[in-house]
Amino acid sequence: MDKERFEKGLAVRSDVLGAEYVKNTLANASDFARDFQELLTEYCWGAVWGDDTLDRKTRSMLNVTMIAALNRMHEWELHFRGALVNGVSRDELKAILNQIAIYCGVPVAVECHRIAKRVFEELDGK
Repeated sequence: MDKERFEKGLAVRSDVLGAEYVKNTLANASDFARDFQELLTEYCWGAVWGDDTLDRKTRSMLNVTMIAALNRMHEWELHFRGALVNGVSRDELKAILNQIAIYCGVPVAVECHRIAKRVFEELDGK
């Protein structure tokens, strides 16, 4: 493992997904999954997200779209929250969900809207 890339990935992952979430994920990784979590942190978050060619907002916009296309709603919610952290506005997210509906299908966009509603209610204290 490249310690520097891992530490960079840990910082980026914590910024985007929340330090508590990342700490819990790493702490609760089984012996079987620990290497995988370290791989994700080093390469996904350190090498890819740590590359400054694309800013975090752009990466978040790409991720919410790609993860919706894969219909991975648990991951989609994490990255939807991360998109808000990374400065993607509600209007931009609404436009992205319309794009998802057209290119990925209405059923997945409906599920994304359900999740978005729950996240916004939580954030707005409702």
